[in-house]
Amino acid sequence: MDVNLQPSGLTSQGTFVPDNLIAGDAEFVTKAVTIRSGRSLVRGTVLEEYTPGTAASAAKSGGNTGNGTLTLDASTPVLTGAAPGVYTVRLITAAANAGTFRVTDPSGRVLGDIGVGSTFSNQIKFATADGSTDFIVGDGFDITVTATGQKYQAVTSDVNAKYILAEDCDATSTDKTTVAYVTGKFNSRALTLGAGATLAGVTARLEGRGIHVVDSVL
Repeated sequence: MDVNLQPSGLTSQGTFVPDNLIAGDAEFVTKAVTIRSGRSLVRGTVLEEYTPGTAASAAKSGGNTGNGTLTLDASTPVLTGAAPGVYTVRLITAAANAGTFRVTDPSGRVLGDIGVGSTFSNQIKFATADGSTDFIVGDGFDITVTATGQKYQAVTSDVNAKYILAEDCDATSTDKTTVAYVTGKFNSRALTLGAGATLAGVTARLEGRGIHVVDSVL
């Protein structure tokens, strides 16, 4: 259930949070989130959604001319930011013992290109290999991702920034349900980011979600 917070950091339940995360007057709304196990996060951590799931691959409908292969990564075929649905991998440039595949997510957005014989790692992870018969343009594979739950972790990529953790959460040994801010105004110097994220990039992303980050002297 969402909870409105007062600008002072006093929740409707009457719990005062004595820190400098909250900045100025704004409407603060929270929601329950599940922190992924294996991490201990502090209040003010910027969160990204992690949707663990399973993946299965198959040659496109109608089959391929080329007899090369696509093999999903054995350990982490589904990566952070992956969405449930069908990812398409289609050859856009043909070449002898080579070629280029284009990878598209379930919404139709292009994620990138990959050469035959290379590994792709963006939302999904897999490797392609050449066969005795070359791929032709239009050959490809479909990768179906099925979500198994929605969890959160410290943001590792600016574009994935979504919420701000409202309280310390120790999920070292198991998933933990806690609370995150989904709107509000916050001090930039009180935020904590994961490796790979930048304050400027995260700030811009959160702004579009109704979370405002401002510079303030702590």
